[in-house]
Amino acid sequence: MTDSQRSLSLLVFQDLWRHKGLFSMALINLCCAFAVILTVHHARQGNIVLEQLLERQDQLKVEYRHLLLEENSLAEHSRIERLASSRLKMIRPSPESEKVVRLP
Repeated sequence: MTDSQRSLSLLVFQDLWRHKGLFSMALINLCCAFAVILTVHHARQGNIVLEQLLERQDQLKVEYRHLLLEENSLAEHSRIERLASSRLKMIRPSPESEKVVRLP
């Protein structure tokens, strides 16, 4: 380092020391600015994740409605009766062959 560079560095350091309150406030202000930037970044990431989860929830609700419709169509009485007669060869008993059991 040359003498002019050394004296300039010394002058800068002396000036900063003389105004240390102002310098510390500037450092605090800079740290707060970075904290705000970091907080906004995390908030935006959280909002992105929230939007993705809400979209997934909507997809699951639609799928659930479709499954309910499918369940209701599969559980229809006429369909079950038709499958019982065609696949299992079941028939409805005649009124004469029915027996009623009464409990005391």
